[in-house]
Amino acid sequence: MEAAARNANAIALFLEDHQGVTKVLYPGLKSHPQHDIATRQQNGYGAMITFYCIGKREQSAILLQNLRVFALAESLGAVESLAECPSLMTHASVPDEQRALLGIDDTLIRLSVGIESCADLVADLDNALNAALKNKQDKQKQKQSSFLPKVESGSREGGGYWDWS
Repeated sequence: MEAAARNANAIALFLEDHQGVTKVLYPGLKSHPQHDIATRQQNGYGAMITFYCIGKREQSAILLQNLRVFALAESLGAVESLAECPSLMTHASVPDEQRALLGIDDTLIRLSVGIESCADLVADLDNALNAALKNKQDKQKQKQSSFLPKVESGSREGGGYWDWS
C-alpha cells in the first residue's frame, strides 16, 4: 500500500499541473477541501484519485482508449493500476440529472493507483491526456474553420476573393 500511495501522490501532483485536467481530488493535495482533516486523521493518503479531464464524453473515452499501463475496470482497488469513467461504466444506468447532483459528469475519471513504475504510470496518463487534448483542439479548429470564408485563387481582378458559400 505504501508504494501505491507514493505513486498516487506523484500522479496527483502531475495531474494537477496537466493542461488536459480541470480538477484533481486527492486528499494528499493541499488543494483538496479536506486535506487538513486527512492529514490529522490518516497515516498517508491512499491510492485513489479522482480527476476531471478537459472536454466532454468524447475526450474521456479517448483518454481511456489510450491508456496502456492502466487497465479499465469497474471495480477499483488492486495491486495493478486501474481506471474508470463512472458515467460510462459504473454509473451509466443512473439518470443524467441524478449523476449531475452527485458531481458525476462525463469527464470524471477515477484511478486506483498500483505499484507499477511511477514513471510508466505518469507517461501513460500523459500520453492518454495528450490524445484527449489533441482531439478537443482539433474539434475546436474544425469548428472555427467552418465559420471562415474560403479564399479562392483565380481572380477577381488579379487577387483571391472570398467565397462565403
